[in-house]
Amino acid sequence: MSHLYGFGLMDAEAMVMEAEKWTTVPQQHVCVESTDRQIKTIRPNSAVRSIYKASGCSDNPNHHVNYLEHVVVRITITHPRRGDLAIYLTSPSGTRSQLLANRLFDHSMEGFKNWEFMTIHCWGELAAGDWILEVYDTPSQLRNFKTPGKLKEWSLVLYGTSVQPYSPTNEFPKVERVRYSRVEDPTDDYGTEDYPGPCDPECSEVGCDGPGPDHCSDCLHYYYKLKNNTRICVSSCPSGHYHADKKRCRKCAPNCEACFGSHGDQCLSCKHGYFLNEETSSCVTHCPDGSYQDTKKNLCRKCSENCKTCTESHNCTECRDGLSLQGSRCSIACEDGQYFNGQDCQPCHRFCATCAGAGADGCINCTEGYFMEDGRCVHSCSISYYFDYSSENGYKSCKKCDTSCLTCSGPGFKNCTSCPNGYLLDLGMCQMGAICKDATEESWAEGGFCMLVKKNNLCQRKVLQQLCCKTCTFQG
Repeated sequence: MSHLYGFGLMDAEAMVMEAEKWTTVPQQHVCVESTDRQIKTIRPNSAVRSIYKASGCSDNPNHHVNYLEHVVVRITITHPRRGDLAIYLTSPSGTRSQLLANRLFDHSMEGFKNWEFMTIHCWGELAAGDWILEVYDTPSQLRNFKTPGKLKEWSLVLYGTSVQPYSPTNEFPKVERVRYSRVEDPTDDYGTEDYPGPCDPECSEVGCDGPGPDHCSDCLHYYYKLKNNTRICVSSCPSGHYHADKKRCRKCAPNCEACFGSHGDQCLSCKHGYFLNEETSSCVTHCPDGSYQDTKKNLCRKCSENCKTCTESHNCTECRDGLSLQGSRCSIACEDGQYFNGQDCQPCHRFCATCAGAGADGCINCTEGYFMEDGRCVHSCSISYYFDYSSENGYKSCKKCDTSCLTCSGPGFKNCTSCPNGYLLDLGMCQMGAICKDATEESWAEGGFCMLVKKNNLCQRKVLQQLCCKTCTFQG
């Protein structure tokens, strides 16, 4: 039906002739589906999509609607200028109806409160399945964008019958089809008059001209076309296709795994390597700022509202303007020497120049005279640490010695100043003491050879150092 011309030119004589043999249609049923009360924000220059799975009241025989006549949609929307809104409804069979177009002179700020919209474009289709409501906001002039619209709730009222509507001749005309995929074979070329059946389960009661889902004169549910133009009847559209009009399965955009339309902003899920941006219903290789990649479900998940970028919802890596990164969270930017405790700015520990939390363990940088060592501010470096003279952001630190050193003067294994037991210091490196003779009690006894070497400061001599390695490295 045309929005401009209604049903178009009608043949009155044909309608009178039809009335003479008309049979009453089945009893009309009315099914009121449950209300979807999930509130969604309608942002300018974007669309909100809501999906509702209808049953057609299949559990109530007096209200069961299997075949549709018309559909009423009840909608409640708040919006600063409702004339900027356009509303569409897509049936489970893929028929898309425009319920409301943009209206240039509708300046109302009242929105729609339990407003009813109707469509008859779904006549004869099955009622059960996924219905998709789309609300588009296209600003026509300057308005207050600080007050976005909201889809408060919506529901479906389905009108139709529980059984197939009346067919005037009680049988459907058989349709000759031209098949392009089959090789001409006299033994496999069934005509509409010759083939006795049975038809494939996916064929409708119109019939078929041969076995298999590619011989149906009409499909019971849906069909899609192969590259050679062969039409295959199926119970549901295959992956990468969506339910379009007149039972046809059409291809999704190349990146979409499932969709509700052929455009790139009508995806429901994405192929491997792509992520669904739920704000735009598009499949992207990189999620935008304010979201992160959920690799398990191929989705762009929202970061917490304070994050500009993140690796998980509350694990920020960069903050929005006016906020500072405190660990993995974004908080109000406090002055140097303060941190945000969730309510206000508090002073750091006296050792800290900057900090992310309370206490000496919350320091990020240290005050003058203190050095950062493993997340703590210390007055002097511990054993197995060395003082790093290089300045990072104006702050000095103590860094861990190489694992081969007991003490050291710098990074790496060539800056050792003393070694663990069993190792010898040689040119700044600690090496296994294979020739150490300092193993007897006599060597340690007062007046023993090694004690005399140590007392006379002869441990620097390489030969004596190797002979008396234990005594020379003994602190005392």
